[in-house]
Amino acid sequence: MDLTTFHYWSSLLFISVVGIVLFPAMVASIGVNYGQIANNLPLPQNVVPLVKSIGAAKVKLYDADPRVLKAFANTGVEFMVGLGNEYLAKMKDPDKAQAWVKTNVQAFLPATNITAIFVGNEVLTFNDSSLTGNLLPAMQNVHTALVNLGLDKQVSVTTAHSLAILETSYPPSAGAFRRDLVNCIAPILNFHSKTCSPFLINAYPFFAYKASPKQVPLEFVLFEQNAGVLDPSTSLHYDNMLFAQIDAVYAALGALGYKKLPVHISETGWPSRGDGDEAGATQENAKKYNGNLIKLMTEPKKKGTPMRPSSELNIYVFALFNENMKPGPTSERNYGLFKPDGTPAYSLGIAMNDGASNVTSFGGSSSGTSGTQPASSSTGYLSISSSSMERWQLGIGPLFFFFVFMMMQLVVY
Repeated sequence: MDLTTFHYWSSLLFISVVGIVLFPAMVASIGVNYGQIANNLPLPQNVVPLVKSIGAAKVKLYDADPRVLKAFANTGVEFMVGLGNEYLAKMKDPDKAQAWVKTNVQAFLPATNITAIFVGNEVLTFNDSSLTGNLLPAMQNVHTALVNLGLDKQVSVTTAHSLAILETSYPPSAGAFRRDLVNCIAPILNFHSKTCSPFLINAYPFFAYKASPKQVPLEFVLFEQNAGVLDPSTSLHYDNMLFAQIDAVYAALGALGYKKLPVHISETGWPSRGDGDEAGATQENAKKYNGNLIKLMTEPKKKGTPMRPSSELNIYVFALFNENMKPGPTSERNYGLFKPDGTPAYSLGIAMNDGASNVTSFGGSSSGTSGTQPASSSTGYLSISSSSMERWQLGIGPLFFFFVFMMMQLVVY
């Protein structure tokens, strides 16, 4: 056995052990975002056991990287593949949309369990009228391509939004979309309703805390014990920020007549490191946020949000790896559950083996274009977190959670 092979199998053995003692055995509803803006990530085939070790049943990919889709063939893991913002204009051509679906989806079925395509990422909050105008036609043409190929019952079409599409989010029951976006959002919601596809939201309580650490109670954003807050309109009790965010989206959908549309959280996470001005970006807080979230999702009697207690929670944690080539503040490169060598970036609250930090690294990393940004990756992904954070600082986030903080003081006193 050569050294590289030994390294690979020793790493797999470690991952299997950690998967038993560090993570829950079954996390059927948990998904994970698999970003690749790095030059030191393991080969896709070495990522399969990592995904399984955290019990994730779903993976969200920001492109349709054939190496990844081939590596996960016959694993049963559900895949949501991405069609980047830079492709939207091309997808207005039905022939190009069908060609894309044939090459990037049909070619990998049924071996790889591709169940969704998200077309564009946070398009409506880029303030780009051309991009916005291309979004729905692209979604429609991709769906039509799936229908033509007989795949529409297996693969749904959606798009991911920033929480900054909301104009009002407090109280959650008063959630409403931005008035300047309603005319764009309404036809997209109609598309979701007709095609039975979910509404995706990227939600980061970290951004709200970072923007207003003195007003936003840390326990409330980390799923820790706290007094919580009551929605004065519904008397529903909220003990964490994420569920309040989700219900604000449900309320906004209901206000436009789409009460039954399911909401999935396509991104949420917490960085383990940050710059000096990034309040809360620590390993301890990342451990609490992601660890408590996963525990919440794995409870035998887990329930939905206060507004939708019977609705299944579908949440994708951001992200699988720390990505060393992402631009922006230090936090951008430190959202990963894992380091590039396959070892956990931090404990999630369950004891690890003492020798974890000394584990041998993977035998080989991605090469070629995947060492930086894969040629098929969405360029919009480069600024997902940072752009969302800026919108939170300038928009609804701090204002909403100032009121939440004030309400919590009333509950406590």
